[in-house]
Amino acid sequence: MKPHGVAAKRRRLVLLCGAIPVFITVVVAVYRPAFFARLDDSVYDILMRSTRPLPRGNRVVIVDVDERSLSTIGQWPWRRDRVGELISRLRALGASTIGLDIIFAESDRYDRADVPDAREAALKQAPTDDALARTLRDGHVVLGYALTFDSGGRGPGACVMHPIGLAIVHLHPQDDTGESPYFRATGAVCSLPGLAHAAGASGFLNAAPDSDGILRRVPLLAELNGRVYPALAVASVAMAAGATEMTLRVENVNASTLTIDKTIVPLDGKGGLLVRYRGKKKTFPYLSAADVLNGQVPDGMLRDKIVFVGTTALGTREVVATPLDTLFAGVEVQATVADNLLEHQFVRRSPVAAIVESQTILILGIGIAVLVARAGLLAGLVGGAGALGVLWWAAALLLSSSGEFVSPLFPTLGVMAGLAALTFARFGIERGRAESAGREKTAAQRLMVQTLLSLTEVRDAETGRHSRRTQEYARLLAEQLSTHPSYREYLTPERIDLLSSLAPLHDIGKVGIPDSILNKPGPLTVEERAEMQKHPVLGREVILKAEQQVGVRDDATLAMAKDIVYTHHERWDGTGYPQGLRGTDIPVPGRVMAIVDVYDAAVSRTLYRSTMSHDEAVKFIIGGRGTHFDPAVVDAFLSVATVLKGVAQRSDH
Repeated sequence: MKPHGVAAKRRRLVLLCGAIPVFITVVVAVYRPAFFARLDDSVYDILMRSTRPLPRGNRVVIVDVDERSLSTIGQWPWRRDRVGELISRLRALGASTIGLDIIFAESDRYDRADVPDAREAALKQAPTDDALARTLRDGHVVLGYALTFDSGGRGPGACVMHPIGLAIVHLHPQDDTGESPYFRATGAVCSLPGLAHAAGASGFLNAAPDSDGILRRVPLLAELNGRVYPALAVASVAMAAGATEMTLRVENVNASTLTIDKTIVPLDGKGGLLVRYRGKKKTFPYLSAADVLNGQVPDGMLRDKIVFVGTTALGTREVVATPLDTLFAGVEVQATVADNLLEHQFVRRSPVAAIVESQTILILGIGIAVLVARAGLLAGLVGGAGALGVLWWAAALLLSSSGEFVSPLFPTLGVMAGLAALTFARFGIERGRAESAGREKTAAQRLMVQTLLSLTEVRDAETGRHSRRTQEYARLLAEQLSTHPSYREYLTPERIDLLSSLAPLHDIGKVGIPDSILNKPGPLTVEERAEMQKHPVLGREVILKAEQQVGVRDDATLAMAKDIVYTHHERWDGTGYPQGLRGTDIPVPGRVMAIVDVYDAAVSRTLYRSTMSHDEAVKFIIGGRGTHFDPAVVDAFLSVATVLKGVAQRSDH
């Protein structure tokens, strides 16, 4: 296959590896398993905390039954006539609507002593309750109650609540699954019927946090026994606006909109509103109930305002965790929802948000896969990091400016999964290329060894056969020597293979020795011996010239080849040639080859002297222990001597 064809195939493989996790992420984004939904909530919290909240409006105030109110007025709950006085003063100060985040479920405890039966006392309206009822009849008050979703609470017959006229419109009737667009309650904990009748308006207080304990959504509508009821904030805003009819438009099982007067409110599939918190606790103006009762409220502060009355004194307060705060008063949740409705400022999750997220996953994921395939992994990592940074910045900006929540979670997961797959793919490809290059290098080395060995065989057939035998001897001896503690670190399996493959080159320098000397039968003269002893230098020069011509430097293979060629005639006591190296100054390959060379020459070669038997050769090598040979190498040789004998005998046939 041509090089450009191989490169194109690799690019296609990288693209495929990057695309697979991207498409898997798209599927996950569409179906949104519960685990990823919880992660998405955490992403929402991060974006909420990273943006500056929009300022609140000026039409909502909280009147707080706080610690100072209790120390001034007395312990909670107060007498009902005192609560009525508080409501009257708020009305006199110009409050347009008063929402009570308080439930009067039992008769006033201060007037129950004359009622012998406790259950009857709980339901009987006491004189102070009558005083409160008279105040409530003057209007502008919304009572709170709590819906229940199990067998607890009063049945609908025991409660007086105020349903809303709600028109429900299914925008896509063909997609209607019959699923209720709001929660269905089973009962309620509510105020005394006389008080509820007198008020004429009420709303539920329910605001359950998500599974992780964070309150992000507040239901605005709920159903009980076939009738639909509003939340306290909705009822208060509707009273202030004079709205009597509302319309719920159901987009799909995940989204709907509620129209109150002219305000269009985005809801989820269960009538829940994603609350647009204005900041941490105490964002809204708080007035102490004691100041209201004592006439210490500045003129005009409550005029035309919706006032929510709640309790935050220790032991009476209800707090929840929000994305921006961990101790957020329940009454301020109602105030925040009302402010969202009044200011028309909401957090929306568009019905097409999932489509936008899926498209973003595909664009970013495939784009980065192409970048990695064409420009490399580093470019992909840099591009991916930059793209994710822009993505999160854009998501935060969109949420802050328009309230649109488009989650960067799944595009982030898609990019990260794609980059991980691309990293493994590139690693696998590069590893394959390295292994291929290694195989090619090994093949080239073998070709070089065989070529040079063939050259020696052309000059001297006996030298060639000797070189080939030393290959097997060297492997066996090196493997045994590798068990010695001093040699274990150096003689790795890779080096043993290399030493074995290069062993035949140890006499390559003999190609430069004249035939008259190389092939002379019988002993050599002193001059001839000196000429013969040049072959290690000549062999080393052959390899050095090859390195210079090819331009190779610091190659481990050639370095070992030079050690074998140049030092296999060095002696442990320093009397060898050509350098006279001593002891551990002799490279390990040279020490191994010294014994291999002598053993094979002793048992196989006949040119210079008569051959020895195997046992005689072993005794000869033992005699050179510590003088000619490294003692540790001699010990290893003795451990494998029998095996070497078998190799020598096979080579004779």
